[in-house]
Amino acid sequence: MLVRELAEWLGAEFEGDGGRAVTGVAELEAAGPEDVAFAAGAKAGKQAAASRAGCLLIPKDLARPEGRTVIRVEDPRAAFIRVVRRFHPARRPEPGIHPSAIVSPEAELGAEVSVGAYTVIEAGARIGDRTVVGAGCYIGTGVVIGEDGLIHANVTIHRDVTIGKRAVVHSGAVIGADGFGFVMAGDHYEKFPQVGRVEIGDDFEMGANACVDRAALGTTRIGHGVKLDNMVHVAHNVTIGNHVVAAAQTGISGGVVIEDYVVIAGQVGLADKVRIETRAVLGAQCGVPSSKIIRAGQTVWGTPARPIKEYLAQLAQLSRIAALREQVAELQRRVRDLEERNP
Repeated sequence: MLVRELAEWLGAEFEGDGGRAVTGVAELEAAGPEDVAFAAGAKAGKQAAASRAGCLLIPKDLARPEGRTVIRVEDPRAAFIRVVRRFHPARRPEPGIHPSAIVSPEAELGAEVSVGAYTVIEAGARIGDRTVVGAGCYIGTGVVIGEDGLIHANVTIHRDVTIGKRAVVHSGAVIGADGFGFVMAGDHYEKFPQVGRVEIGDDFEMGANACVDRAALGTTRIGHGVKLDNMVHVAHNVTIGNHVVAAAQTGISGGVVIEDYVVIAGQVGLADKVRIETRAVLGAQCGVPSSKIIRAGQTVWGTPARPIKEYLAQLAQLSRIAALREQVAELQRRVRDLEERNP
């Protein structure tokens, strides 16, 4: 592809050699003369000048490095994502049902659906047009998966789960398993029947070995555009709004409410009945105690989670403990000396 063709496809303007051929994409530092790369952020100008990339995607307000071919875009990172997809289109298997798959005659499969080897699809399940269900999956009774989904190999989706359009669910994920509900009855625990369901919106992505539990009663609900990393656990009766992201090994307890556009870093723990308001940010390894409310737009860190300025101030104080201990020891020594001189 020529630079001028790429610029036209992006709906953007180029500067430099529009006839230069580009054949791939690469990181800025590793890009060669036939690669497209992007430069963004405070160091973009310096990095772009040092790069060997054949074509650079740069912000509209960045000066063009001398002698370089560039395409000016509003958001270089977002434009680069589109370019990566252009050079590396997603590979999808041919439509059809593998002979070893077991598909109930009472299941409904849309047009151009692909079902992999040894997959089981139970009665009442509905799979939307062009959705791919990989090898070794289990799709339970009454499950609904929307159009253009990608369910990777060895995914389990239990009964009464609804997932919207364009979902991506990675291997080992489980949706609709029982929530962790037990009641002490005398000298033993009785399991509270988990008879609820799971409802998930469009453009959902779920990482490998992540889990979303069904509600005990009612619904575990996840909105549109939510992205869960590997090994994230969403417990029973959780409500997650739109466009929330949660990084790996985060645990979300029962009854938690997370509003729109919340960002949750890795290994965060949310106890039961917590509420996280819109656009809050939870730093890595936060611990949020039961029933706490994190206010809209707040950034918190630490255990128990507290505002980032307070957390950093406490860290600074902790860093001075060693010096304070030495000062106290010196004061104690002086007091002893005074006492010995004046018994």
